[in-house]
Amino acid sequence: MFNNREKSHTESQLTNPFSESHGGMQRLKISKEEYGRPKAGSLTEYRGKKANIQVYQEMLELCTVINDEGHSVSKQTPEIRGILFGELFNIYTHINDKLVGLLLRARKHELIAFEGEVLFQRRDDNVPILLLKPIREIREIMVGKQTEIRRSLSPNPQPTNMLK
Repeated sequence: MFNNREKSHTESQLTNPFSESHGGMQRLKISKEEYGRPKAGSLTEYRGKKANIQVYQEMLELCTVINDEGHSVSKQTPEIRGILFGELFNIYTHINDKLVGLLLRARKHELIAFEGEVLFQRRDDNVPILLLKPIREIREIMVGKQTEIRRSLSPNPQPTNMLK
């Protein structure tokens, strides 16, 4: 068992850029799919997935506030609602201080729409923010994504320690 531990340590030192003990580092072989991603089953991957679950929850909360506090856009589609940015800012800053980032994220997931790249308080107070889908459908999408991540979480994440 000790020999296995020693061999594992020696191999990890070959890929450790801070190790001076083994005369240079081997070049890591990382595929395009692995590049920029944490090791599968690691604590880093686990924490990232937990953070994604939280972000999906916050986006759902944002869309719920828009739905509850907003107004119907048209009589043909009463389930599609909208709100002005200034009004949403005044309501939502008491809930969460990351409103602008959440708006950008929700737009990326095609849940909401608004004009411009980034919205700023006072300058963009009259910019309308529209839900693109009924809140029922948004809730199903967000809960589905959260459930998918929860199912993929490893029941026992392992810490990744490069410097063993």
